[in-house]
Amino acid sequence: MTDTPIEAYHAHVYYEPATRGQAEQLRAQMEQLFPTCLYGRWHDRPVGPHPSAMFQVAFEPELFARLVPWLMLNHGDLTIFLHPETGDNLADHERHAVWIGASQTLKLDQFRR
Repeated sequence: MTDTPIEAYHAHVYYEPATRGQAEQLRAQMEQLFPTCLYGRWHDRPVGPHPSAMFQVAFEPELFARLVPWLMLNHGDLTIFLHPETGDNLADHERHAVWIGASQTLKLDQFRR
């Protein structure tokens, strides 16, 4: 058990070329419904530990109870990787994360160095 505070959350919305349109629609809806989130760039190829193309959404812990259930019900065919920001990147990506949709394998070696 840990008392480490969660400073924020990151949701990584994964897409493939065939589902990019769905990702664009999801993001547009999110921007309307959740304007206080920070929306990252589109990465049309894997970047960092992420195995698929994606965009990131950063949000405050207070928004979790509204945003995450909305994502669960509206992600369609997209996979979403969700993790906290505690300052421990390996734990945040490996032990503290949740998947919405099909899980994928992350490339965590960069956090183990």
